Amino acid sequence: MIAELSAPWAWARGRVAWRRLARAYPGDGRPVLVLPGFLADDRTTVTLRRMLGAAGYVPHGWGQGRNRGISQALLDRMLKRLEAVTRERPAAIVGWSLGGLYAREIAKRVPERVERVVTLGSPFSGDIRANHAWRMYERVTGHAVDQLPIAAVLAEKPPVPTFALWSARDGIVAPAASRGLAGEADAAIAVDCRHIGFTSDPAALRAVLEVLRRAV
Repeated sequence: MIAELSAPWAWARGRVAWRRLARAYPGDGRPVLVLPGFLADDRTTVTLRRMLGAAGYVPHGWGQGRNRGISQALLDRMLKRLEAVTRERPAAIVGWSLGGLYAREIAKRVPERVERVVTLGSPFSGDIRANHAWRMYERVTGHAVDQLPIAAVLAEKPPVPTFALWSARDGIVAPAASRGLAGEADAAIAVDCRHIGFTSDPAALRAVLEVLRRAV
């Protein structure tokens, strides 16, 4: 977990690399909704979204301020947000950490609006306490991590193409929890980055672009 303090270096490398990566992996004009992690907001996904825009996608932040946990009210607002960005075509949803859990649950509810889901170090599989954030999550939200205030089976795969990016160097979420078991995602892709680097480290940025270009 201490190694996560190296995140500023990943951010600096990402600021240098994102333009080059965007040129190398051109997109197709698809909308991409990017969801931040727990206690994060749209500022934490700026590098990722700038790269997606430069690559030719149409990126959207989630527009909900700081991610303070799972609630039915926030899920309902996210469904409206998705409706607004998918008027012309379905969107890819890229969710970092807790944002990836939202991405998967949104896709289960309105799969016709979701082209694919990409999770970045999201703890959707196995023991929901297999991470270093669950105690803080419970203090902030007031509910236990295994008693979510929405109907959800986190490990159940959405009915759309679903890609799980995970890292053996993740210092926050256990790699097995974000990689998943067979049938919980369509593909699990190992990325050489820290948890906090999933939205800025060049290795993670490249992996997102590669997954968005995969045929489904």
